[in-house]
Amino acid sequence: MPRPCLLLAFLLSTALPASIAHADASLTTLSERSGFVQTGRYDEVIALCDAFAARHADAVRCFDFGTTPEGRPMKAMAITRTGALTADAAREADIPVVLMQGGIHAGEIDGKDAGFLALREVLEGSAAAGALDAVVWLFVPVFNVDGHERFGAWNRPNQNGPEQMGWRTTAQNYNLNRDYAKADSAEMRAMLSLVEAWDPVATIDLHATNGAQFEHDISIQVEPLHAGDEGLRAAGLALRDGVIDDLAAQGSLPLPFYPSFKDYQDPASGFVDEVSPPRFSTGYFLLRNRLAMLVETHSWKPYPVRVRITRNTIVSVLERAARDGRDWLAKAHAADAAAATLAGRPVPLTYRTTEDSRTIDFRGYAYTQTPSEISGAPMTRYDPTTPAIWKLPLRDSVEPDVVVDAPGVGYLVPAAHAAWVGERLRAHGIAFETLATPMPQAAVGTFRADSARFAAAPVEGHQRLTLAGTWRDETRDVPAGSLLVPIAQPKARLVMALLEPQAPDAYVAWGMFNNHYERKEYMEAYVAEDVARGMLAADPALKAEFERRLREDADFAASASARLEFFYRRHSAWDERHQLYPVYRLPR
Repeated sequence: MPRPCLLLAFLLSTALPASIAHADASLTTLSERSGFVQTGRYDEVIALCDAFAARHADAVRCFDFGTTPEGRPMKAMAITRTGALTADAAREADIPVVLMQGGIHAGEIDGKDAGFLALREVLEGSAAAGALDAVVWLFVPVFNVDGHERFGAWNRPNQNGPEQMGWRTTAQNYNLNRDYAKADSAEMRAMLSLVEAWDPVATIDLHATNGAQFEHDISIQVEPLHAGDEGLRAAGLALRDGVIDDLAAQGSLPLPFYPSFKDYQDPASGFVDEVSPPRFSTGYFLLRNRLAMLVETHSWKPYPVRVRITRNTIVSVLERAARDGRDWLAKAHAADAAAATLAGRPVPLTYRTTEDSRTIDFRGYAYTQTPSEISGAPMTRYDPTTPAIWKLPLRDSVEPDVVVDAPGVGYLVPAAHAAWVGERLRAHGIAFETLATPMPQAAVGTFRADSARFAAAPVEGHQRLTLAGTWRDETRDVPAGSLLVPIAQPKARLVMALLEPQAPDAYVAWGMFNNHYERKEYMEAYVAEDVARGMLAADPALKAEFERRLREDADFAASASARLEFFYRRHSAWDERHQLYPVYRLPR
């Protein structure tokens, strides 16, 4: 595994603004004391959280916001000189809150060490001077705490340091940056509670990449920019470009897109920018009408360099939040009001990147591709001693793809699913009410699947389901105890992302309604034979349709089961709820 690094003294002298010689050792990390060769264990996070709160009691509050499945406390720090050290105080004073989380993938731990370094400097006044007078910085050093403690030297084989680090997933093997929408994990539910309480106007998600080797050292992506509320997109663009400008001025080579090749094995294939679905942080917060930034340092840069660049990013965001945070808040509140009026209007559920491309100069390295005697496939070898300009296509024109009209009133979740759906909606802070009386023969919209395709392999412990179909008008009995989820609320986009059957991270897409797409009752063949004869004798139109299918559809004619099912589906014994999505729309 590559080690950070032969030029450590040079990197530290030029890359890191703080000198440990002048720092209080109780407020420094093992990472800093080791010259950013190592990173500490989680007990260090607990100790530092308490130490900063004790040393700067007027500006720092350390608190638990959850407990992991293995019983560890999830620590957060509220940092401000406004006096608003609680969520209620921040809300009452209308002070912008910026959430920064490290270690959602606990092997990518740059954010933890950079965050504590920046924290000491900001409190001492040597960085982001005055920022804490205008903003609340909410810092979660490690989101995936149990994964952080699965410590090892080769947990990130595609990464240059630290010597040991945590694991990508939780103790229950959840990838937390696939869990925002479905919220399966205890850790994500704790995070969503923190978010709901503090309502950060911007969330900064600190990562390190996987992928190829090249000169660029960090990428910065922000939403809303391509998607979400139109009024927030300008703020998202300004935040992204402003941070990129700050980093470039400090000697970095930042990118405004994630540098993953279209063809993973072929650098010449170029890059595709996109809007992430809400299982990811940047796809989730735009649905809450808030800003989100994905920070990805380049994993092959030495750890001291990555920590320095992440520290610079944190400082830049704090400075910009102090300057622009009130404006972000105003735009976010306006977006909330606009979202509450989406009823009946078209709302994108997914986005697509068009085929339009432009050629960019990308700072890579010389490389060769030769057949491998090990794998038998072409192997790419990069030469970091030989910089090269790659002229590559970048597709970054994004447009709505699947678009549906929002319901007129909202969604009805029948009582049979009200308990578990209600629990998940509460986790997201989505408003709903429980019907005290039934709605007999209610005029509702129903979605019946014309096709339902189960995934061949599980994802995050779920068998995903892809549906094709349309909404239709029907009358159905809606029992008492059902949920009414109104569309007239600030989180309307999030409501649709969770309850629209063709949304990529809807509960039905994650397989949570799969029971409704399985056949549970059958008609024996000898029974169906007699039923079919009776139906043919009683219904000339049905007889004509059957005979036409026999003439025109050879596969149908050759299949005994398809021929018998033709009649079963038209008989009163057929399960009329089969492939009926068990969530309705209330149009009016």
